[in-house]
Amino acid sequence: MTAIAGKAAVVTGGGSGIGMGLAKELARQGAAVAIADLMLENARKVAEAINAAGGKAVALACDVCERDSIRRMKEAANAALGPIQLVFANAGATSFEPLMNMADEDVDWILDVNLKGVMNTTRAFLPDMMAARDGHICATASIAGLMPGWIAQHTPYSAAKAGIIGLMMNVQIELEQYNIHTTSYCPGGVATGMRVNNARYRPARYGGAGEQAVHLGEQNRGQSSLRFYHPEDVAPMVLTAVRNNRPFVFDHPDQRPLFRQTYAGIVEACYDDAAKWFREHGEPPVNPHGADLIDVAR
Repeated sequence: MTAIAGKAAVVTGGGSGIGMGLAKELARQGAAVAIADLMLENARKVAEAINAAGGKAVALACDVCERDSIRRMKEAANAALGPIQLVFANAGATSFEPLMNMADEDVDWILDVNLKGVMNTTRAFLPDMMAARDGHICATASIAGLMPGWIAQHTPYSAAKAGIIGLMMNVQIELEQYNIHTTSYCPGGVATGMRVNNARYRPARYGGAGEQAVHLGEQNRGQSSLRFYHPEDVAPMVLTAVRNNRPFVFDHPDQRPLFRQTYAGIVEACYDDAAKWFREHGEPPVNPHGADLIDVAR
């Protein structure tokens, strides 16, 4: 079990949407919270609401695309709250453009904020957790990362979110001996305001902030869930999963059939193809040198 009450937590992207919901729920359950956001004023509003309700929160500026910014944020969080035991790597950005229509800087931005931002946030806070042999990292992935074949024109985003899942699952193996756990949160439809506000968070080096709304595109009409939940309603589900050290947390059980189609259907069929090939052609000879490829004639 991972305790929430009495712990210190950091939430990146905590000034709005899912991050805001997580920050408020963490405080409600007794954690002190550092709210990190690219837009400091948004983080301040959330921190003020938490403090006014009797909780403890601080607002910190952070651009998760910059390692130095993450390091400065960590130092400020430690100074304000002490050692951080709970990290919610939640900051993200989205895009619904065909891959070949995207500018290089837009592709870089989506990958940097969604994947490298989570990676660098994780790396910044892990040393203290490892030293204390206590901690939990929860990263906001997406159902688009778990089942990327169901939403069109979402390629860099889906790739980054799938990478988060791989990151959390693999680093968990490294962290078992330190009593540190990881969770991938895969929202399937949460009303975050990202559709309208997404471009406002784009740093200058990726083309700068804009006002244009995200357009889902014709291919995605009818594809996404019709039920978009409020962040404050899904946050308790996420914290329950963290408390129980679940490797995943989902918020739309109605999407289970898509999972079954993807993995029990599509993936299993591909394994069937491999098994059929071996039956018909025999298993290839095993390389006697293991992973090393020795250049010899066969």
